[in-house]
Amino acid sequence: MNPIAEYAMVALLLTGGFFSLVGAIGLARLPDFYTRLHGPTKATTVGIGAIVIASMVFFGSRGEGLEISELLITVFLFITAPISANFLAKAAMHMGIVPFEETRGNTWDQ
Repeated sequence: MNPIAEYAMVALLLTGGFFSLVGAIGLARLPDFYTRLHGPTKATTVGIGAIVIASMVFFGSRGEGLEISELLITVFLFITAPISANFLAKAAMHMGIVPFEETRGNTWDQ
């Protein structure tokens, strides 16, 4: 295997693991629904995306070619994760879920 591809895979896997870990810690430690929704959505989008791209590099470097399914999964993840988080936040706003008391600003009053 090409050493450059190996270094790229290691970097992508470490990046993906780091962001996934940060997202999991954010889900466990943040104080209310809105912040719990924000942290893991942003972090895991980058984390899972980096891991899937590392998989693409791995199979591409073995001479099996670029898998279109992995590329589509990455694009689907990058598009749907922020949209679904936005829908969940708007649903929580309409249900009247109160944000953490130290949250600054009232963006839903606009």
